Amino acid sequence: MSTSKTIVFFGTDSFSLSALKALIDNGYSIAAVITKPDSRSGRGQKLVSPAVKTLAEQHGITVWQPTKVAGISEDIRALGPDVIGVLSSFGRIIPQSIIDLFTPGILNVHPSLLPLYRGPSPIETSIINGDTRTGTSLMLLTAAMDAGPVYDQTVYPLNGTETQSQLYDVLANLGSALLLKHLPAIMSGNLAPSEQKGEPTYSRLLQKSDAHVDPKSDTAAFIERHVRAYEIFPKTKVDLFGHTLTVTSCHIGEAGIDELALTCADGTLVIDQLVAPSGRRVSGSDFLRGYNR
Repeated sequence: MSTSKTIVFFGTDSFSLSALKALIDNGYSIAAVITKPDSRSGRGQKLVSPAVKTLAEQHGITVWQPTKVAGISEDIRALGPDVIGVLSSFGRIIPQSIIDLFTPGILNVHPSLLPLYRGPSPIETSIINGDTRTGTSLMLLTAAMDAGPVYDQTVYPLNGTETQSQLYDVLANLGSALLLKHLPAIMSGNLAPSEQKGEPTYSRLLQKSDAHVDPKSDTAAFIERHVRAYEIFPKTKVDLFGHTLTVTSCHIGEAGIDELALTCADGTLVIDQLVAPSGRRVSGSDFLRGYNR
């Protein structure tokens, strides 16, 4: 369902793709996609475009990649007064001067049950904290980080096996569905958001240094959640047999005679799969047989 309003979409990574694709597939008029500049990545330092840029260009949508978001204010004004913003995983602060250019403002698809886990890593934080549920919030953006009023939320139960990449996919799709459900009413002015209720908590920007765990001080339960929460970045690294290993899969329990295990602060953690010093992904058992030299 489409309305007379034009959309400007803010997004960058793969989480953003679901919302942008949903808007395109449902016939919404998208005047422009705003994303980060291309960046260099990998060993060859090749110039890589943000995922949403590629999708937008495939559909003939204008892409703006400002170094400073405030620098595109005139471009947005030129679109006219009847413009609404939609944001999903943009990764940059939007100044109030830009928010004020949209009516009723900029809608934000946020992957947590606000006011829980405001900030940049709510998905990882929910896994590593061992939460039993998470979800998505559709909110109206304000200059304060994730503090704006909320239109609606979708709750998603957690069973304790979710990985970072799996939960990104699930919440991206749930967030897109929530956006499509309420966007017509928001555009027509028939739905207003409500202020967040409860004490806010915050997630933080993850660093490479967050990868390391120490079985001497960390519990098996914490390390198991760490492996799932930081699956893609920053990963989970442990020092063992004189090597720094990247653990990719593990479980809590007693180890068999040929299984690789860590003795942790509260029990045993069996390493099912890891990245060996050679760079190969191997089982814990194979590492014990041939790589722990």
